[in-house]
Amino acid sequence: MRIALFEPEIAGNVGAVLRLGACLGAAVDLIEPLGFEWDDRRVRRTAMDYIDHVSITRHASFDAFRATVGTGRLVLFTTKTTRSAYAFEYRADDILLFGKESAGVPQSVSDICDERVRIPLRAEVRSLNLATAAALALGEALRQTGSLPG
Repeated sequence: MRIALFEPEIAGNVGAVLRLGACLGAAVDLIEPLGFEWDDRRVRRTAMDYIDHVSITRHASFDAFRATVGTGRLVLFTTKTTRSAYAFEYRADDILLFGKESAGVPQSVSDICDERVRIPLRAEVRSLNLATAAALALGEALRQTGSLPG
């Protein structure tokens, strides 16, 4: 199981997702450009020493990412679908893709994803924080596939 972040903009969110990946055993792919400098101290402050326990791959573009990630399904988490992330059947080799905080992913990226799901929310709110959404999604995917650590 992998988490992929498309052009993330907030260093603290990336740090939190790296820590999540370290704790639950998921590799993290960062699809550039990033909205901050990679050596931003906020990444390490949020990830803490957990950053040393996660596999991180940076990709120069979405095309570079697609060329190197293998055969797992690309599962996009988006607010632009009605399919619940909790009614979806995950596979152990899925790649959970999250768009940038301000705009998600462009339609061209959404169009080539294998699946599109959303985390159900109350009608009066728009979306969850990126790291929170990744935690809910990864937890459910690992639970379904029997891959939770410990």
